[in-house]
This record gives sequence, structure tokens and C-alpha cells, in this order.
Amino acid sequence: MEDIDKRFPGVHALDHCRFDLRAGEVHALCGENGAGKSTLMKILSGIYPKDAGRISYKGQEVEISSPKAAQELGISIIHQELNLMPHLTLAQNIFIGREPRTGVRFWLDEPALNQQTAELFERMHLNLDPRTKVSDLTVAKQQMVEIAKALSYNSEVLIMDEPTAALTDAEIEDLFRIIRQLRDRGVGIVYISHRMDEIKQITDRITVMRDSRYVDTVNTADTTIDRIISMMVGRTIFEDRPALPEDQGQAVVLEVKDLNRGKVLKDINFSLKRGEILGFAGLMGAGRTEVARAVFGADPIDSGEIYVHGKKAHIHNPSDAVRHGIGYLSEDRKRYGLALGMDVETNVVLASMRKFLSALGIVNAQRTRSTAETQVQNLAIKTPGIQQKVKNLSGGNQQKVIIGKWLTANTDILIFDEPTRGIDIGAKNEIYKLLNELVQQGKSIIMISSELPEVLRMSHRVIVMCEGRITGNLPIREATQEKIMTYATQREDLAHA
Repeated sequence: MEDIDKRFPGVHALDHCRFDLRAGEVHALCGENGAGKSTLMKILSGIYPKDAGRISYKGQEVEISSPKAAQELGISIIHQELNLMPHLTLAQNIFIGREPRTGVRFWLDEPALNQQTAELFERMHLNLDPRTKVSDLTVAKQQMVEIAKALSYNSEVLIMDEPTAALTDAEIEDLFRIIRQLRDRGVGIVYISHRMDEIKQITDRITVMRDSRYVDTVNTADTTIDRIISMMVGRTIFEDRPALPEDQGQAVVLEVKDLNRGKVLKDINFSLKRGEILGFAGLMGAGRTEVARAVFGADPIDSGEIYVHGKKAHIHNPSDAVRHGIGYLSEDRKRYGLALGMDVETNVVLASMRKFLSALGIVNAQRTRSTAETQVQNLAIKTPGIQQKVKNLSGGNQQKVIIGKWLTANTDILIFDEPTRGIDIGAKNEIYKLLNELVQQGKSIIMISSELPEVLRMSHRVIVMCEGRITGNLPIREATQEKIMTYATQREDLAHA
């Protein structure tokens, strides 16, 4: 790819960028959110047309006019956002439009379809039933199905956009094993990730982009993580720890007592203090998100009590939670946190629209505009304006819009579920800084994170879960990665042994 240029309304997304890929290599594409990585790869995979530049494939100049054209050439992409159809089975998703037929022309051969999918899963060492519906899978398993779908095209170029964002360590190892197999078979793999340790471990070369421009390409073995970060951000990143509150006698703002929900949550008890960041750690499936959704009223509970500022709160749905001053930032921000087709202004005021209505039910546009502009300024949201559609913002800025929404709703208890998933190092630090500012203002935060360094760096206290139970409650002074992992693997049968 040479001299690739792309513009969107108000945004120069790519400014004469270049990229090259060899057969049988894993080539990392790095840069902060909004640097242009995904846009460049969407051009390569036929999703966006380029405005200028040339693409050569196997020595021939090509025009890639659609995703189908890219797939026919042997170029596949696995998106950061999952693109599966939840009501269809895994097999139907993987081979949609390419299903095997029976002798009767229009009849699909379901047994053959399931058999082909089973063979694909077996090659990937995935223990999944092809007849399972996508909606019944966790985000991590859905990600693996996306990878299987891309592999089913026998692609010679495979683009992976944040493939490990929702995967556990064991699943990442499985993915790396598959990547190495593909590399050994001569497949060229473009690997987009913010996780520097992964990039050092799995890639052969690294191309860095910054502010919609190409910066440099280096051999992975010859460079350091510090140098990559320096090229990415063009500035030094300072990772200051939050000031831990000395006074342990702060007022309790949220108390959860004996919360139960089927086999998912068992006897959950914890409290959150004013001005505290309470970290929730645990392996995938431990029940952390389920606790957040139960407290927020998104899922029903079988038994238990929730107290807000010492008073019993009856929370049956999310609007009850918002009335009690609780906001929830979901791990799947695009699905549950944002109205992607709407603009920044609408998203910021959405959770508190009643505040902006006149007696006749008419929206006060001047107040919504002023509120949105204030949040954009205070949270340093990078956007051409408050009329920009949220889907056109980078991941880090989308996350800030959701924070702005809950600040507008005047919530003082904020639940952040994987707040920095899919966000680059520079934006991560901005989110960390923001969390610190919020607690200094007296807000209280529950932060669920699968990244232990993040939990240890940001939390004042750490709750650890395993299989739906709380197995540990550690002051940050006593918390280490080893202790957290011990509690995170403390299954009930072992605890009673």
C-alpha cells in the first residue's frame, strides 16, 4: 500500500500512508486510537474505498472495491467489533452465503455445514458445538468464532484488529498457536494491538502510525517497547499512581448484602466508600460483570439487598439505578453504552433527557448544546464538533462520551466494566487520569478489569471473584499479582477441601 489517502467529513483519516506485508510474517500495526490503523486495513479489506494511492498484491496493482472482492483475492479481516448474527448458529455464521447444498438446488445441507464447521473447530482446538447459537456464547468465544470464520476462506492475508481484547491468557495462547501455524503455512498476518508484550512475543515486524500518518517500520527483534511507545505517541507517557486515601473511615456509599442469582452469583457481599476506586479482579466467567449488571438493575436477582448512602434501594431496572445515582459503563460500549448513529450531543444528554425538557415536553436545545460542549471540553473529547456521529470517534473518545453521559446524569457511583479495553496507551492514561479526578471530586468507582497491572495501579482496594463468589478482599498495600491469581483460582470445592 503506497500513498494511501482517505478523508471523512471533518477528518483527514489517512495522509499518504504506506504499509507492506510479506508472505509468512506477522506484521504489527501500532498507533494510538484515531491514528488511522483500522481505516488503513478497512481499505485493504474493501470496506472503504481509498481516495488516492496504490495497492499492489502479489506484484500486481489491484482495485479492492468490496469485502467480497478482497475475500476472492484471499484477504480477510477480523474486526475489533464482533460482526456475527446472534440468532444464527456458529456454522451458519461461518459459512453464510457459502453453505453446502443438497441435490435439490435451494435446500441447504445442514449436516455437511455442521461437519465442515466441526472440522474447522477441531483444527483450531476449539471445543464448540457448530449448532450452538452465537447469542449463547461469551464475548471471548464469539471472538474465536470470528477467527474461525476468517480462516474458513483459506486466506493468504489475514488482518486481526485487536483479536485478544476479550480473551483470557489460555485463549490467547491458543490464538498464538494458530497464528504460528498460519505463518508457517505462508500466510501474511497483520496484527493490530495495543498490548506491547503480545506484539514483542508474536510479531516479526512493526509499523507505527501517528496522527493519520506513517511513522516507521522496524524489526521486532531490534526494537524496545519504549521506542515503539515513543514513536506512537510522540511524547513521554507518565504513569502516575492515584493518591491513595489515608483515611479509611470514609462514608460507605454503596453496600451489597447476600446477593444471589442462580448459579451465577452466590452470597455477594461488599461495600464501596466515598472517593474510592474498588477494583474487581478475576478470570473470565468469574461473575464480575454479572455483579455490575445486578447492582445496576440490568439483570434480575433471586435474593439480596442493595443500600445506597445507608438507605435500602429498590433497583428493578437501570432507570431505578440512575435515580439512585448509579451509572454503568459496559464492557461492550458499542452495544450497551452508545447510540452509535447519533451525535455526541445526543449521547451526552441521553441518560438524563428529562432534565432538558420544558413543561410541554420540548427539548431545550440550547441547554443540551451547552452541556455537551462543556463535557467535550472538560473530558478533552477529540471530535470535530458535538454534531459528529459517535461511531466516527476513536475507542478512547467513545469511552469519554459515555463518562460524559453519566456525569451529565449526576451519578456519584460509577461502575466501569473493562474501561480501557481496545484503547491505546495514550488514551488509557487519559482515562486513568480522569478516574483519579472523579474520585478526588468525591465520586466512587467500581472498576472491573482483566488486566492485573491496571487493577493494581488504579485500585484502593481489590475484590477477587471465582465462579460467582467473592474469594478475596484485599487492601491495595497487600495486593500482588500472585495473591490475586491465588484467590481468582480458589474454586469452591478447593476452598472447602
